[in-house]
Amino acid sequence: MVKIGMIIGDRYEILEKIGTGGMSDVYKAKDHKLNRPVAVKVLKQEFSENANFVSKFRIEAQAAAGLMHPNIVNVYDVGEENGIYFIVMELVEGITLKKYIEKKARLSVKEAVSIAIQVSMGIEAAHNNHIIHRDIKPQNIIISKEGKVKVTDFGIAKAATSNTITSNVMGSVHYTSPEQARGGYSDEKSDIYSLGVTMFEMLTGRVPFNGETTVAIAIKHIQEEMPSPREFVSEIPISVERIVFKCCQKSPDRRYQSMGELVGDLKRSLMTPDEDFVKVVNSDEEGSTKMISDRDMARIKKQSKHRDSMEEAIHLRTEADVKRSAKKRYVVEEEDEEEEEIEEEYYEDDEEEEEDYNPKAERLTTVLAVIAAILIGCIVLFLVGSAVGLFELDLFGKGDDQNQEQTQEVKEQVEMIEVVGKNIDDVKVALLNIGLTPEIEYQESTQYDQGIVMSASVDAGTTVDEGSNIILTVSAGSEGVEVPDVKGMSEAEGVAALSQKGFIVNKTEGHDEYIKEGNIITQSPEAGSKAPSGTTITIRISLGPENAKVRVPDLMGRGEEEAMAMLVEAGLQLGVVSTVNNENAELTGLVCYQSYSVGSYVDAGTMVDISISLGPVQATYKFTDSISAPTPEEDPKYRGGTMVTVTLMADDGTQLLSTQTTAFPIQQQNITGIKCNTGYILYQYVNNTEATTVTNEDGTVTDIPASSENKEIRRPVQFAAE
Repeated sequence: MVKIGMIIGDRYEILEKIGTGGMSDVYKAKDHKLNRPVAVKVLKQEFSENANFVSKFRIEAQAAAGLMHPNIVNVYDVGEENGIYFIVMELVEGITLKKYIEKKARLSVKEAVSIAIQVSMGIEAAHNNHIIHRDIKPQNIIISKEGKVKVTDFGIAKAATSNTITSNVMGSVHYTSPEQARGGYSDEKSDIYSLGVTMFEMLTGRVPFNGETTVAIAIKHIQEEMPSPREFVSEIPISVERIVFKCCQKSPDRRYQSMGELVGDLKRSLMTPDEDFVKVVNSDEEGSTKMISDRDMARIKKQSKHRDSMEEAIHLRTEADVKRSAKKRYVVEEEDEEEEEIEEEYYEDDEEEEEDYNPKAERLTTVLAVIAAILIGCIVLFLVGSAVGLFELDLFGKGDDQNQEQTQEVKEQVEMIEVVGKNIDDVKVALLNIGLTPEIEYQESTQYDQGIVMSASVDAGTTVDEGSNIILTVSAGSEGVEVPDVKGMSEAEGVAALSQKGFIVNKTEGHDEYIKEGNIITQSPEAGSKAPSGTTITIRISLGPENAKVRVPDLMGRGEEEAMAMLVEAGLQLGVVSTVNNENAELTGLVCYQSYSVGSYVDAGTMVDISISLGPVQATYKFTDSISAPTPEEDPKYRGGTMVTVTLMADDGTQLLSTQTTAFPIQQQNITGIKCNTGYILYQYVNNTEATTVTNEDGTVTDIPASSENKEIRRPVQFAAE
């Protein structure tokens, strides 16, 4: 039992419990050898005696141990001590994406896309190492206090091979792909589907499919059309909507074919969000609503019963412990012979099931399927509850004897193969293929060539439980074992490689400018030399540069969205965005300033401020003169005392002054900030002439009547520069 203050593995001091799950507890600990905080995941005591649970726990460690990436929670060490199985991991202080979404209700498009980019890059690293996660969901994504996004929990991950991968493990049903729900083919594109559902939840604050039972939700993943995230949040850009649609296509062949391809579109969506550049198969091209065959329904029910019974067993394990023996951990559920004979098939083409399509029959089938699923779920719940002691009922009067017959371990039996005299590499593959786990010990031998299996802990033909460990004694030859090259490997990889050869590992540490933190710098003896099994091999583990930094990218001339994507990819964050004038007209609308110089090194997660150019500074002018009356040259008829409307205009159409007066000059003005250097003064008034009598030379008299004339004068003005 793990207690606060105890030390496991001779180096990890348990400080406090920071989390718990169905199978394991997670503790904060201190690594006294490397003087750093770590997280230690410990298999719960009630499961540590069961080979199946231990095997699943080891699978997680093996799947994650070889992965080193900034967007993956790194595994440093694995071990077992006095029945305590533990995994030592990077300690990430932060919250899960699930809690982050719940806290914010939903995320902005920029934030959701930025998180998706980081998650995609982490999963891409796993895929490049032939590891499929198979349980991508917000609960398995952590956002650190520095804003770094990391993928964790490779508990149901599988190694990808050239063959299809099948399993009864569906992952979490809200995020599971149709092919996983069917129990069939599962590959890298299954992770892409789950990430698409996760993006949907980030953008909308809800999952696309929900239901009262796992069967109902699984059916929706297979049958129902993916709802549009824009139905719930209208401002989501079309490019982001179509990225989600492409991730969540029913057929794996119509999704993104790799995480790298997805990352490319995500980055492009930050730069041109409203551009419709994502190629997606339309729903009418993909086929009509998909009918679920009897085989598919049986497979889904079987998987759901497996999931529900496992979760129920874990949930009730501690409550039932006082009543049940340690052997009663699983519930055997009787399955129809038809279900047992189901072959796990590849996802069938939609078009093949479109023949003789009948909408009414389809609707009826769907309703009946859902009703059947609900009834089956109730039966499963009753069986599970009865088996683990939740319902103490004796409906048939058969007492405890029948209950004990119904409750037993589910263990597949495997027949041990002949391995003695065969090459260890071939034997390892053969054992793994039949579900057994090889453990290797090396001994010097003059009888067997190096690498040949001399003996095994289980004889050929013996029947053992699937997942059992088989100890193999392998010849190291007469001259000893060749030391493998572990330089550059992660600590966990290197230790595993050396231990497999029968060597004892001594670890030291030191800073190195070029070798990544946690990877091996040097080893002694050198790779290629030979040494007896049991020899101590000393490895030096990198602590990274003394001042680990991140290189600042060149953001100049980039748009704001592209700059943000570049910072996220570099492990930095976008800080304050401001706007300024810049004399270089070509930078208008683009980044013209960044707070850290290009190529400089800063701490990971540093905020980088940027400025977006408004273009060159606009020259401005002023008017500081007084305004005089119209001159005789401009209007000989103008008379002082006339009411005049005076307007000062700039040639760009801006009105600078408008007033009426009978007295000139108008006092000196002080008008600044004029955007052009020329304008005019507009005078508008009426010339009035009184009636008069004129005596002509011949003595006749002519009466001239009164008259008025509208007058408009424009006087050009040159403004002075400010």
